[in-house]
Amino acid sequence: MGKILKLQALKFPNIPHYEWEGELVQATSDYVLVYCKPNRKLKHYTKNDVFTIKNRSFEFFSLKEWFTAALEVENGQIISAYCNVAKPAVFEKDTISFVDLDLDYIMDQHSGWKVVDEEEFEENSIKYKYPEALKKKLPSLLID
Repeated sequence: MGKILKLQALKFPNIPHYEWEGELVQATSDYVLVYCKPNRKLKHYTKNDVFTIKNRSFEFFSLKEWFTAALEVENGQIISAYCNVAKPAVFEKDTISFVDLDLDYIMDQHSGWKVVDEEEFEENSIKYKYPEALKKKLPSLLID
């Protein structure tokens, strides 16, 4: 695999939310693909805690589109998919960062795709003072 990267999720506008590490698989002008090893540590600034993520994952960071995606893998099978609605990621030196906009698409082995964290979005849009233009853009991201 490639070099080790720091992966950072931020709250609007650029407040540390959580971070972890992964290995660079591929980088283009459109996206960065990262492999994350099992048992990695995720430092969660918002919850002031550190979590151990047990499964491996492949994570996709779009540098142009408003999402990130992670496929969690167990025993060679994809067991879940998680897509953040987020501002396009930024890749600088050894760090990928993105502004997480709360809304997520998730899918696991037992259920189809669903949108989650709509209440969190409403709360954070007030707490972090999301601009009206950003709040108006998000519903179209969920439909397109």
